[in-house]
Amino acid sequence: MNKNTPLNPGKHPDLKIEVAIIGAGTSGLYTAYRLVTDKKFTTSDVQIFDMNNKLGGRLESVVMPGMNFWGELGGMRYLTSQQIVTTLIEGYTLPEDPTKHIPVLTDQMTPVPFPMGDSSKLLMYLRKERFKQDAWNVAQAVGEKLPTRYYLNDDDYGFSSDQLFNKIIYDVLMADPWVAEKYSDKIKRGKTIYDYSFELDSRDWDDIKPKLVYNFPNSPYDNRKVNDLGFWNLIKDQVSQEGYEFLANAGGYYSNTINWNSAEAFPYMVGDFSAGTIYKTIEEGYDSIAYALANSYMEHDGATIWSENKLLTFTKAHPLTDTHKYELTFLNLKTNTQWKVYANSIVLAMPRKSLELLDQNNFFFNINENSTLNYNIRSVIMEPAFKILMGFPYPWWKELGIDSGHSITDLPMRQCYYFGTDQHTDNSMLLGSYGDMETETFWKALSDDKVLFEVKAAKSASLKELHELDDVQATKLMVDELMNQLRELHGDQVTIPEPYVTYFKDWTDDPFGAGYHAWKAGYSVENVMPYMRKPVADEQIHICGEAYSDQQGWVEGAFCEAEKMLQEYFGMHRPIWLSPDYYLGW
Repeated sequence: MNKNTPLNPGKHPDLKIEVAIIGAGTSGLYTAYRLVTDKKFTTSDVQIFDMNNKLGGRLESVVMPGMNFWGELGGMRYLTSQQIVTTLIEGYTLPEDPTKHIPVLTDQMTPVPFPMGDSSKLLMYLRKERFKQDAWNVAQAVGEKLPTRYYLNDDDYGFSSDQLFNKIIYDVLMADPWVAEKYSDKIKRGKTIYDYSFELDSRDWDDIKPKLVYNFPNSPYDNRKVNDLGFWNLIKDQVSQEGYEFLANAGGYYSNTINWNSAEAFPYMVGDFSAGTIYKTIEEGYDSIAYALANSYMEHDGATIWSENKLLTFTKAHPLTDTHKYELTFLNLKTNTQWKVYANSIVLAMPRKSLELLDQNNFFFNINENSTLNYNIRSVIMEPAFKILMGFPYPWWKELGIDSGHSITDLPMRQCYYFGTDQHTDNSMLLGSYGDMETETFWKALSDDKVLFEVKAAKSASLKELHELDDVQATKLMVDELMNQLRELHGDQVTIPEPYVTYFKDWTDDPFGAGYHAWKAGYSVENVMPYMRKPVADEQIHICGEAYSDQQGWVEGAFCEAEKMLQEYFGMHRPIWLSPDYYLGW
């Protein structure tokens, strides 16, 4: 797997091309790869521009000194039900000849399971009470209800957070007579009061989401569209504010329970957080998917990824003097000088914040000219996320019988993932904090401190190579606080040593503005998604990426939006490797 993709930090004033792709994240790279491998344009006519000096957008895999495996600072896994990302990584078989396995990209990637660990060993630490994660199931198996320090409603008492989410979604779906009649064979209750199963596919959900009505006569929200309700509002109405606190804390992610669009939350919660979900990742680091796409594009003559070049604005080129429709102005960050590129189509493969950092007074973004675009750009919530990787001299969590997976707490660290151990050195990696939403302000105060964590020499990790990571260390204050929380979460059954290195990434920093995105309540998602792919009818300007997809937070969302844009506006055929019945969404 080659991650030394040649990037060009230079410039080519007055470059004339057909398609300018802004953003070398997964949607931008996928767009370039598809356009040139399908020979839609000559490769020199499709160019990629990015202000960073690396590829992959919000994917970033790193190897820490003294370890021989990859840790993830950004996106870190995929679901086997996500067909584009799975096929790009794993290849495909021909329907007529299942023995024939065909890779899609030049670089070979190694798909491996993303282990979620043993729930009988992993911890849950809530309101200063420590449980094993399977404690709810253990109690239910002997006909008991696990008491916690949450004062749940009588008919919610004893449910785990996953089971309670399912109960809410089941109750709301089945309270709508239309849904109950049409889909009752796919929305099922199990043998016990805790078991629910949803066999709805993405097409079913897209049928349900815009129409679903909240049908609870004693509620202030009675008869409202679920699409117009915030998820916090709905959860509180169903299970009380105390039930909401339990779900927000025990669920592990505040981002799942913020007041986002309830109709969009339903399939997300039962798809990603339910039993039978199979996660995988890439042994060479999850950002390999970005490099593999880039390398498949770069092997064509004329391919260029212009790195460290920031798009400032774009205007309509003068029709009398120019053969191309748009004039783009870039700032070359190495020389601090501007240069122009001329193109007939622009693909803004960018999240919300990056779009908002562009010149908002140009003809495209100007609110007086185009208030609909302005309104729709704000249809998603920017969700802060930051990660701290920590290198330890040995896997201390093994003393608790833990080998992988994550523990969950209501402490501001929220989650920690036990990432792995180097078999030769015993050095081990922990994802020390998976902070999101309201915990972000807790950590922001500590991450702004001036004194950084001091790296320490470790087995097979010299101080020289460790000092190369000095500028990505978390602050000393942050590490000290995090160590306090790790010790509180794990209790006195284990002694936790000091880390020898850290790696801190805050995705709220420009140009990303967020780790991932969520649809706001009240927006018609089925209209906004296709709108963003070509916001102005007579302009060849397109927006694509994870932010405005129906799989937010996933690479697959970025791929599906890019693929639909390519088919709708570049006249491209569905790729041969993508099964004809795979649903790409609205």
